[in-house]
Amino acid sequence: MGKNARNSRRLNARAEARPSQTTAHDRRFWLIVAGLATLLSVGVVAVTFAVAGSFATAGSGSLPPGTQTFAEPDHAHVSGTVTYDRVPPAGGAHNATPLNCGVYTQPVPNENAVHSLEHGAVWITYLPTLTPDQVGLLQKLVTSSYVGAERYVILSPFVGLPSPIVASAWGVQLGVDQASDARLSDFIHQFAGSGQGGEAGGPCTGGVGNPIE
Repeated sequence: MGKNARNSRRLNARAEARPSQTTAHDRRFWLIVAGLATLLSVGVVAVTFAVAGSFATAGSGSLPPGTQTFAEPDHAHVSGTVTYDRVPPAGGAHNATPLNCGVYTQPVPNENAVHSLEHGAVWITYLPTLTPDQVGLLQKLVTSSYVGAERYVILSPFVGLPSPIVASAWGVQLGVDQASDARLSDFIHQFAGSGQGGEAGGPCTGGVGNPIE
């Protein structure tokens, strides 16, 4: 009886120990899960700030309403004509020579203009059918919005636009109907001369093209 009693006590002790061991194991498991969740949360926040940082600008505040943003990872220099993924182009492979920033009254080469976008330029395009008074307002807006000697703003007509007027920066685009739309000015001041193209401070003069002003 004594031996049986001792064996019974040992079995009871082992049975009582199991829950605490299982509980400890569970605690370790949930601690690992919590740690992984924390790391994942930090990663998401970091990515969010990285994306927001890619559109850091000289100005402040949110993007003008209606502005579209998209990835344009191709920065290759190429020769010849490029087929772009949107009209007008707002990034992608481009000619090795940038377009001189300024006001143009004739269409300009897409491939050179895109290189200027990479350097931080804003490209304002308009349908050739836009009325002269609207074109005049755009010209005044552009020339009054130049950033330093490099200017970093381009104006030119463009056939086949989805809106009467389209403002483009690298990976960013806004379409409007009227030259008086305040969002155009906001767009220019937010992106002209900034780093969304990855080469902030690159030249917007000394390239190709002869702007009228």
